[in-house]
Amino acid sequence: MLGLNKKLSQLDEDGKKIKVGLVGAGQMGKGMVSQMSLMKGMIPALVVDNDMESAVEAYTLAGIKREDIVTARKLEDVNIAMESGKYVAAEDSEFVTKANLIDVVVDATGVPDVGAKLAMDSIFNKKHIVMLNVEADVVVGPILNKMAQNAGVVYTGTAGDEPGAVKEIYDFADAAGFDVLAVGKGKNNPVDLEATPDSVREKALKSGVKPRMLASFVDGTKTMVEMSCMANATGFIPDIRGGHAPSASVDELPKIFSLKSEGGILNKYKIVDYVNGVAPGVFVIITSKLPQVQHEMEYLSMGPGPNYVLYRPYHLTSLETPLTVARAAIYNEPTIIPMDGKPIAETIAIAKKDLKSGEKLDGIGGFTVYGSIDTYETAKKENLVPIGLINKNTVVKKDIKKGELITYDMVKLDTTTLIYKLRKLQEDIIG
Repeated sequence: MLGLNKKLSQLDEDGKKIKVGLVGAGQMGKGMVSQMSLMKGMIPALVVDNDMESAVEAYTLAGIKREDIVTARKLEDVNIAMESGKYVAAEDSEFVTKANLIDVVVDATGVPDVGAKLAMDSIFNKKHIVMLNVEADVVVGPILNKMAQNAGVVYTGTAGDEPGAVKEIYDFADAAGFDVLAVGKGKNNPVDLEATPDSVREKALKSGVKPRMLASFVDGTKTMVEMSCMANATGFIPDIRGGHAPSASVDELPKIFSLKSEGGILNKYKIVDYVNGVAPGVFVIITSKLPQVQHEMEYLSMGPGPNYVLYRPYHLTSLETPLTVARAAIYNEPTIIPMDGKPIAETIAIAKKDLKSGEKLDGIGGFTVYGSIDTYETAKKENLVPIGLINKNTVVKKDIKKGELITYDMVKLDTTTLIYKLRKLQEDIIG
């Protein structure tokens, strides 16, 4: 990342801007387009949303004149408009993966199956793919990353998302020679496992986000997905299913995230968790076995030790995503990817209410299920279903009690989705 601003400035001077194709013009997408318009060396060349007006609005909010925006219904029109230096708005997500001039694709949909298809299509068309869609990544990230490596392009999560922000601190601490003990994030609202799109609708509309998205935050699923992503990128695991989720201030984190034998809450180190409080920040707990390092850490006002917290008090979500775009396009490097081999963690599905045989489920942020983190090995041993495989065509095969873990034998999954097929391939290849 050193000198990334200079690299972008040079691209700008040379007239070789990175051309970005974005899918999803919701709150995150609109913010990204505005931020990108302020940067040198890249442009939001193509914005796709199933609502054309949202795609157009993403541009106009960034100060782009309406006469410089082309609405396209065919791939040919997209290519002609881009070659003419116009900004393009469209409704077909395939355009971003097939357009001639697009260098990097960004998925800001948050829909697991949509993200899986967008990533695979981008890879097959030799385009870098940046995933704001952690919901897809935690289900099929390993196989998509392997495909990208084989194709010579970058598959990556994003800076600004909490897993990416955590990974940046983790990489710093690991490279500096510290022992990393725990990683995690803050949460700024209490978990309500019964939250639904209806119960959060009024707040969602006031905030300008979709009710399903807000419900996934409030019922804790989004946090569990983010923690699973952190786990898969670092090798760390939840200390217990769902995490401890203590309430704490930043100064309390080093003591809380120590072993029980040391006065903390942990059964083991190398764990991922979240904290009620310290949001919107992310943190990494570190230590060192050398007394001189401990002495200097205390001198530097990092606390008495032996555990210390590295804390970042913000993450700028999609406003930072263009930095991952630049890193992929310029350095051919990801911000955060799953480790090679088997996944480390899984976000498993749990019944949000009593479910009857024959009833259809609805997936993340809906009325029927929520997610919790566990180790991949435990999930596999107990035959637990990843929440990212559940959609509106999933059918309950036998009655399920509220709070019960959902196993594969309890439901009939929609086997026609790409994410299901990729997951099966991933398990066949990786295990």
